[in-house]
Amino acid sequence: MPSAFREVVEIAEPGRYHLYVASACPWCHRTMIVRQLKELTGGVGISHVDPIRDDRGWAFTGGLYSDDIEGMRFLSEAYIRTDPEYRGRVTAPVLWDRLTSRIVNNESSEIIRMFNASPLGNALDLYPQPLREAIDALNERIYETVNNGVYRSGFARTQGAYEHAVVALFETLDWLDALLGERRYLLGETLTEADWRLFPTLVRFDAVYFGHFKCNVRRLVDFSNLWDYTRELYQHPGVAGTVAIDEIKRHYYMTQVSINPTRIVPLGPELDFAAPHGRGGAPADAARLVA
Repeated sequence: MPSAFREVVEIAEPGRYHLYVASACPWCHRTMIVRQLKELTGGVGISHVDPIRDDRGWAFTGGLYSDDIEGMRFLSEAYIRTDPEYRGRVTAPVLWDRLTSRIVNNESSEIIRMFNASPLGNALDLYPQPLREAIDALNERIYETVNNGVYRSGFARTQGAYEHAVVALFETLDWLDALLGERRYLLGETLTEADWRLFPTLVRFDAVYFGHFKCNVRRLVDFSNLWDYTRELYQHPGVAGTVAIDEIKRHYYMTQVSINPTRIVPLGPELDFAAPHGRGGAPADAARLVA
């Protein structure tokens, strides 16, 4: 996603930075997961926008979807407060600086690295130096063909564009399934940033992308290794609480009316992310390095 604000800061002052997210959004979801895994919930606050977005954009509608920090009604206000001349897209997530009352970053990949490096968090390292080249290579392919590939499929306007995106998507899913037949995580026994950037797309796949985005060559549950792997990551301590399938489905089916003009939200599919996955014992320590 294109981002307008790309400042990289040190998350070192408790309470200074605040995260605005939409739980339905996969780009937001990765920041929510890393915030949780790094135990930054006490140092970095969080506010959620309503999953139903209209032509006014992401909104704070009250209750669970309130901004008790700045009192905004729409996320667009954060952009205008930061730059009164801003006329670009309003996207989430947003990392907000409460001290200067402005957005410092709205690029999820950079936000998760700031969280990973924060001295306020625990010792977990999701981007260890010896694995960075491999992580970056995985991220590039997964972003192009999977994370963004589902969107390219869903929003394609020609048969050729759609088929090109879907073929590339399933080629990568096949490759990942084979890879995960040989190792526990994408880089062996080490959980890294690459796993947590892939997971938000996988956890949405059968509920949304398979039908809504026409990514229906196969379901995620048809990939034995990927499906087991997705359940293992879902069951990793702190992660299940970041997954809001009801919000996810309502957002995609009720907001993207060019794809689903009736705005009807399907009841299925039934997915049991809590079922046993058979991929090892206790969750691996992500700070361990693979030789």
